[in-house]
Amino acid sequence: MRTLGRAFTTALIITTVAAASVTSGVANAGQRSPRFAADPTALVDTSIGNNGDGTTFPGAAAPFGMVQLSPDTQLNKYASYDYAQDTILGFSHTHLSGVGCQTMGNIRFMPTTGAVTSSDPARYAAKFSHANETRAPGYYGVTFDNGIRTELSATRRTGQHRYTFPGGSDAENILIEAGQSNGSTYAGDIEVVGDDTVEGWVQGGNFCGETGKERYRVFFSARFDRTFSAFGTWNDDTLTAGRRTATRGTERAGAWLTFDPADGDRVGASVGLSYTSVDGARLNRKAEQPQSFDTARLGTHDAWRDELNRMRVAGGSTADQRTYYTALYHSLLHPSIGSDVDNRYRGFDDRVHRADGTYYQMFSLWDTYRSQNQLVALLHPDQAADMAKSLLRVYQDGGWLPRWGLGNSETNVMSGDPVTPWIVDVYRRGLLDDRTSRQLFAALWKNANDVPADQSVFRGRDGNPTYVANGWVGYQNLPGYRYGDSRQAGSATLEYALGDCALATMAAGLGYRDRAATLASRCDNFTGLWDSSVTSQGFTGFPVTRNADGTVAGDTDPTQSGAFHEGTAWQYQWLAQQDPETLYGLMGGAAAAERRLDTFFDLPTVLTDPAKAASDSWVTGAYDYHNNFAFNPNNEPDFHAPWMYTWTGAPWKTSAVLRAMRTLFTDDAYGMPGNDDLGATSSLLVFAMAGVFEAQPGSATYIVTAPMFEKVEIRPEHGRRIRIEAPGADASALQYVSAVHTDRGTARRSWLSHQELLRSGTIRVELSDRPTSWGAGAAPPAVAQGLD
Repeated sequence: MRTLGRAFTTALIITTVAAASVTSGVANAGQRSPRFAADPTALVDTSIGNNGDGTTFPGAAAPFGMVQLSPDTQLNKYASYDYAQDTILGFSHTHLSGVGCQTMGNIRFMPTTGAVTSSDPARYAAKFSHANETRAPGYYGVTFDNGIRTELSATRRTGQHRYTFPGGSDAENILIEAGQSNGSTYAGDIEVVGDDTVEGWVQGGNFCGETGKERYRVFFSARFDRTFSAFGTWNDDTLTAGRRTATRGTERAGAWLTFDPADGDRVGASVGLSYTSVDGARLNRKAEQPQSFDTARLGTHDAWRDELNRMRVAGGSTADQRTYYTALYHSLLHPSIGSDVDNRYRGFDDRVHRADGTYYQMFSLWDTYRSQNQLVALLHPDQAADMAKSLLRVYQDGGWLPRWGLGNSETNVMSGDPVTPWIVDVYRRGLLDDRTSRQLFAALWKNANDVPADQSVFRGRDGNPTYVANGWVGYQNLPGYRYGDSRQAGSATLEYALGDCALATMAAGLGYRDRAATLASRCDNFTGLWDSSVTSQGFTGFPVTRNADGTVAGDTDPTQSGAFHEGTAWQYQWLAQQDPETLYGLMGGAAAAERRLDTFFDLPTVLTDPAKAASDSWVTGAYDYHNNFAFNPNNEPDFHAPWMYTWTGAPWKTSAVLRAMRTLFTDDAYGMPGNDDLGATSSLLVFAMAGVFEAQPGSATYIVTAPMFEKVEIRPEHGRRIRIEAPGADASALQYVSAVHTDRGTARRSWLSHQELLRSGTIRVELSDRPTSWGAGAAPPAVAQGLD
């Protein structure tokens, strides 16, 4: 690893920053100061991303809650709710925001009238119009064309229902499906208990079909505020009136509950969920039972209002604020609470354990380690620590750390080593006690050097045998999930190197000098993939995939998809941000790297028509990451790429690219590029619009860019307020940083450490409508500088 120079390690210095063009076109501070929204929940539209690409859901959930109670318009699709459709099949209690494979959609309720004659959701589905929907954080309401009104809310572990039936109905029914979900379903039981309660469970799994082995179970206990006048259950297509139990056959298992219209037109239900047992679901329901539906709705609204005020903004257009606050909302849905109110949880050994705090699950680590993890750690340090401790419990219960955890099971989806930078980022922010840090390091060290047995539930870093020996993952296209990273050897090598480099800093911080040196020596393993004979788009030198013996595997054309996961070598060449100077040396120096970035982003068009560059020059489709050389803002491997200008001496270009990227996010159902991936894409936008972002996962450093709001106020839990002020900031105009001042002095560097950000007080950003030299030659250091 090369030494990046004194400029990268100089602290904030009180001085005057030499910068070009500080004035033109930017409003001055004498204008009226914009105000923060009185209630930012009013600016959230949960329909944003409700399409086949964004795959978000519009329903009710509490921040990081176990329950996501939302309508389903289709089954076995990535998005169980598609805004383009006009028929609802029911309202299920579990959803993941923005995933790229069908999953969850468990325990589905549906109100009907008249005789119950079918268990097929296609037969009892109801038409609706978006004009009759009401959506807000923690609340969803819809009136079907048949007149039935559904209202949904949620606490952390319960779903709250209120159904209003039209007058004149001869029967009011609630149908509950426990054997069919939005994804692979393997088993399910349901039981009508007494005259007002239904309980049961469902088993699902096989997320994305990666290994097909993972399973999870969701248990429920639903109590209604009216007694049943009749009931029955079904197994597949067979309905039996008066029967209390049913077990899933090949498709479905459910129950119907009938209420006498003479007793009223409204039916309410409180549904507790649990991943441990029906007893746990019943305990959660009783512990979190609100006094009324409206009480639950108000409580969850207040919780979301507090969350959105943790990073509030002022200024910009209404569309800017709607887009921003909805992104912030989506960023704080996951990871989800996995433990019951008594802290019991089901571990990765399929046994029930008790944690010493809240246990979290649903870790989309390949996605969230690049953006969402940092946002949670900034706003919620205590919860971030509990999330890291939850991953430690996964290791203690199951023997290995996860890559993509679904409930209490490992899906092995995606590639690389995302858990390492994810945990290191929490550690580098000082959020973990010494004992937990050392236990987590031991788990990460094992993960970085060993490999689980073949056919283990965990795949781990299955490319380690060749990577540890040679410095790259040797390509193998063999059947069986043991070889997942070997089939994606090019990108896996880059991900491993990034993870090892981050882990080196944790080793050093814990005093493990020898292990720190070993890991730091792997920081630049990306150089082992570099092939200086490969040319593309007028540039020479690109990463390639190698066999175990070092020979090149497959087609070397960097514009074509090969062994790079969901991308090409053009898009993955920037995934060496742990040491940009060494990377740029391979490209012929910083100036040559900058020209390559200009081509990658089509910078000439960015500077003349940002929206055109984003829509015409970049990768536009959510799944169009194959066979392309341009920037892909829809997928995680390119998230950090705009900030790579920081190390070329032209950080102003990052601000320009981010303004172009902003145009891809709109305040409608189609306003999210690519899958949201449990808040990863939304978190990227939140940071980009706020003007700070960690481009080097595991570094705990934020690069400063031109904010898109005149005011950003960050309120970390238990911490001091941080104010970012940028008079005249306008997301629709190309603007650049010309100077940065904090309460601790004027910033010469283009970055702040996490601790510096927390202590900065007010950050005043001066903007220019012309390129500036601010921050040039003052980029963050290499992640493990000085450790090798």
